[in-house]
Amino acid sequence: MGAARKQNVLAVIPARFASTRFPGKMLAPLVGKPLVYHTFRRACEAKLVDEVLVAADDERIRQALEPLGVPVVMTRVDHPSGTDRIAEVAASRDVSLIVNVQGDEPLVDPRTIDEAVQALLDSPDVSMSTARRAITDPREIEDPNIVKVVCGQDGRALYFSRHPIPYIRDAALRAEPPACYWQHIGLYVYRREFLIQFAQWSVTPLEELEKLEQLRVLEHGHSIAVVNTSYRSIGVDTPEDLERVSGLFAGAPEGES
Repeated sequence: MGAARKQNVLAVIPARFASTRFPGKMLAPLVGKPLVYHTFRRACEAKLVDEVLVAADDERIRQALEPLGVPVVMTRVDHPSGTDRIAEVAASRDVSLIVNVQGDEPLVDPRTIDEAVQALLDSPDVSMSTARRAITDPREIEDPNIVKVVCGQDGRALYFSRHPIPYIRDAALRAEPPACYWQHIGLYVYRREFLIQFAQWSVTPLEELEKLEQLRVLEHGHSIAVVNTSYRSIGVDTPEDLERVSGLFAGAPEGES
């Protein structure tokens, strides 16, 4: 049984208007509402989250969301990443845990959010948590866009990579890989003080090589708890992705999207 809940939890959805592959995607229409609105709705379903808000960099996002009842906080426009945008919000809020919910994932799983939050409630010595999903499609193993993670027996991350890890030395096993590959799901929960500190650190060598900011945490010697989930992360990076997600929403009863 998980530890009793004693901490205030804030979920923040970073929303940047500019996007190289899909400008304005946060406001792209999905079943009649902006894309990020659906992400907000899903995050609100997490039982261990006390408050959800959107951290925006453009007035167009605020103007589109506030009439729909979505709390929006305006942040600086020059943040290099969503994590930095969330850290700006965290610095002004009296909360214990901050959840980083990717704005372009309108199907984010509320149960996975709760599991990641619970991981920090259960482990006071851990700085942050995230999630992973077992890879069952062999094509995903070699795909550099599918980030892999390996964990220790304590469920904490050892390393993240775009390369297939672990490497299977036995040729016979490589012919039919065992169930040892895990996809990292880009959902994070941070302790507030750690998030603020993390955002102030410079990019580290492994982070620069892999282009994975979570490696900065490991390179500084902090632990990342990793929870298992069946949730398949479906992000919207292009108009084609939005069309695919729209198909998943089709036929859903009112109030479930």
